[in-house]
Amino acid sequence: MQKLFKKKDCSNLTVEELMSKEQKVNSLKIPTALLIGFIIGVAVWSATHKWGFFTTVFLLVFALLIAKWSSQNMKNIKDEINRRNSN
Repeated sequence: MQKLFKKKDCSNLTVEELMSKEQKVNSLKIPTALLIGFIIGVAVWSATHKWGFFTTVFLLVFALLIAKWSSQNMKNIKDEINRRNSN
């Protein structure tokens, strides 16, 4: 699990590899959004069907972690591309 959220170092990749990685991350935007939406839907359902407060909170926190990881990954790639293009 820790490997999933570990910050990846993009400084040792070539520009072509960065562009490829950016396209890959961009192609995962819709599946990630669908996964987050599904998790939020299950969280709302569990709140209304007496599955408990902790289940709902856990699912919502998990959805937020996925969203943060996804956006941080994209930001790191774009920052590295911009840094290299400015030089």
